[in-house]
Amino acid sequence: MIVLGIETSCDETGVAVYDTERGLLAQALHSQIAMHERYGGVVPELASRDHIRRVLPLARQVLDEAGVGLDALDAVAYTAGPGLAGALLVGAGIGASLAWALGVPAIPVHHLEGHLLSPLLSADPPEFPFVALLVSGGHTQLMDVQGIGRYTLLGDTLDDAAGEAFDKSAKLLGLGYPGGPAIAKLAESGEAGRYRLPRPMLRSDDLDFSFSGLKTAVMTLVRRELPAAGSGNPETPDPQQLRADIAREVEEAITEVLVAKSLRALEQTGRDTLVVAGGVSANRRLRERLAAAQQGAGIRVHFPELSLCSDNGAMIAFAGAQRLAALRAEGEADALAAPAGFQVRPRWPLDSLAPA
Repeated sequence: MIVLGIETSCDETGVAVYDTERGLLAQALHSQIAMHERYGGVVPELASRDHIRRVLPLARQVLDEAGVGLDALDAVAYTAGPGLAGALLVGAGIGASLAWALGVPAIPVHHLEGHLLSPLLSADPPEFPFVALLVSGGHTQLMDVQGIGRYTLLGDTLDDAAGEAFDKSAKLLGLGYPGGPAIAKLAESGEAGRYRLPRPMLRSDDLDFSFSGLKTAVMTLVRRELPAAGSGNPETPDPQQLRADIAREVEEAITEVLVAKSLRALEQTGRDTLVVAGGVSANRRLRERLAAAQQGAGIRVHFPELSLCSDNGAMIAFAGAQRLAALRAEGEADALAAPAGFQVRPRWPLDSLAPA
């Protein structure tokens, strides 16, 4: 079964071809970072217009690379939410229209389900059940995962997600967008322990997250430390070094909370497998911390391949293929055939999905 996947939820246009027998055949990704960087964040209208320009050329590219013709497609999967409404409409409109023209099922995919399942594309995939940490610019959640579509929310962010905390801290430090990679790069030259930032809700009784207070603490620290460092006084520290030291502590604070809550979720559920997915899952320090925890706690931690950490079409094609396979097994695949329309859901709780 061959599925074309289309991802247009935010600022990356991803298209991929997945075969349930041969695996991922081809994928292509266009990032809009350069376009949005000058504005310090994603501009929804510009994102939507760029998706319109990119989807069809990328689709032709991956089909050619995979050696697959349109007539060989068994389904078209697209991201239906959550995300930016205009951006979602581009992928959904093209995906549903293509499926209708070909007479094949159109499969609306939950963006976070795509991320959650992306480690299953690796050479060493996790097995159900497991706990999933979904961590990105817009989401920080812990899920108990019993199977495809069988998700129970364990903890959620009450305000800023971890990725937002990285982005906002980077802006305060005068770094570029996106903030996560910029903070991580600068932190490599930072001195550990020079500063101490709060670890919000680290010792709370629940599994929820909150990073808005961390952002405020970073703002206070930057305003206190950097103006004096830039005064020209030879006795004051180098401002670039201070920025690196602050970046190091920002990364330490965020990753410490993520790791502690994840380990607590494993303990509370009795699971021994943790899956980490989403854009922040590419963070090297987070991977180091969890690798160290894995050795002493008798658990296994799975990450997606680095190329699949950001938004991508491969995860959408894969998730769509799993959904279609489940419907076919139940004799219900005809419900998706030749769609007459489509809808997108900018807000869409992951735990509201039906089991596959």
